[in-house]
Amino acid sequence: MEGDDCSFPPDSSDDHSQRGSVASSATLSRAQDVLIYLFGESAVHLSVEGLGSVTVQELGRSVREALNVPEAAQDAFAFWLCSPLLDLQLKARHQPYKLCRQWQDLLYRFTLASEEDISLDEPFLQFRRNVFYPKSKELQIDDEGVLRLLYEEARSNILSGRYPCDPEHWTGLGALSLALEEGTGLDDTHFTTTVREKKLSSFVPAHVAMGSGGLFSTLRGKSSRQAGLEQNLLEAYRKISTSAGNAPEPTQLLHQYLNTCHMLPYYGCAFFMGEIDKPVQGILQRGKRKAVNVGICLEGVYVMDVKEKHVLLGLRFNELSWDHSYPEEEGDSHILWLEFDGEEDGTPVNKLLKIYSKQAELMSGFIEFCVELKSASEGGAAAEMDGEVSSQQPAGQDGSSKNGRGGRRGMLRRQSSVLCSRVHSLNTISYVDNGKEIKRLKPKRAASFFARQPSAAAYSAVQVTESLEQG
Repeated sequence: MEGDDCSFPPDSSDDHSQRGSVASSATLSRAQDVLIYLFGESAVHLSVEGLGSVTVQELGRSVREALNVPEAAQDAFAFWLCSPLLDLQLKARHQPYKLCRQWQDLLYRFTLASEEDISLDEPFLQFRRNVFYPKSKELQIDDEGVLRLLYEEARSNILSGRYPCDPEHWTGLGALSLALEEGTGLDDTHFTTTVREKKLSSFVPAHVAMGSGGLFSTLRGKSSRQAGLEQNLLEAYRKISTSAGNAPEPTQLLHQYLNTCHMLPYYGCAFFMGEIDKPVQGILQRGKRKAVNVGICLEGVYVMDVKEKHVLLGLRFNELSWDHSYPEEEGDSHILWLEFDGEEDGTPVNKLLKIYSKQAELMSGFIEFCVELKSASEGGAAAEMDGEVSSQQPAGQDGSSKNGRGGRRGMLRRQSSVLCSRVHSLNTISYVDNGKEIKRLKPKRAASFFARQPSAAAYSAVQVTESLEQG
């Protein structure tokens, strides 16, 4: 997420930190050691004068020079303040040391962490992919050092499950990782030895390598499952080894890895934490919620199940309207609202999904900024294409810069892939276009909900009544 203009308090536990990247010396005018972390457990060590007032822009020049990042790719990366509780992408004018001075304030504002966890949390400064860098530009990068930085970040997100993917994806990606680390000349015996020494979780997502767990899985199914994963990985590795007469260059393998990741619509997203209501299946289950990750990028918004590692809802910006609301009473939640087309018993309806999160305001602002960036970049091209776009694109795939919602798109389909939306599993508010509610649900929503995104008259707001019930 993009950092705001708040300034952040050096943590009093700097002396005990293992990842302290911002010095806390009282004499900030002297040169201070600063560690800028990269993915892959490496870091750039800098000696910085005037640490208390140094900006991200100034640090960026030093880090890019140390990493030999070419000028053409300098916008591919940004500085992030990160911790297990919160990630913030910083702007060029931000001063990392000052931002750290109010880190705890930001945790209280944007997380539900306990006071103890907040008091122990400490951010570190990381140099990683700029969420606003277009994938189309990334495809043009040929510098091996830059590609490796992007690869390490993508690989981390694949292995941690932050980027949900199907078996054909993570098997191919795991084989590419092995080829990058060990070359393409391993025979079957050395392949098996290498995979087992480095552990399977170094090449496939952790939740895949570990399986579903449980006593039965541990006693009977674990070894056979891992043998099957190793065999699939071996077959994918063989394809890489035999795909060309000569061993592929590292840049070729890196491009293949990143190109595969580009097939995932949420590649490059900024991620936010939230919860959604579980579908009501009985009186005893009312009020239960499910933890989700909300990924937002230049393409759209993606809601992912934290536990099951699959997409629940994926919407491009021309497929949604959005808003956020603040708590009205003590105990209420901050909410991000996503509105999209759906179907209820064969009837086309509008659906509202509630995402409970103290980061709802951040997410709403982030969506708005992405829409503005996308509109600005596509405005000229859309004006040139004019009527040609509307005549060639399917209904609802409007390429105009207004992010309009006139015209109904095809329904989101339920499929077996983890990439496909599972609208059927969502607890949403549904209502038809003319305002007649199919399900009467709280909370109250005013007509201004749709004011954020101009749309055709086909859409009308939820009609608020006193008889609304939670369902």
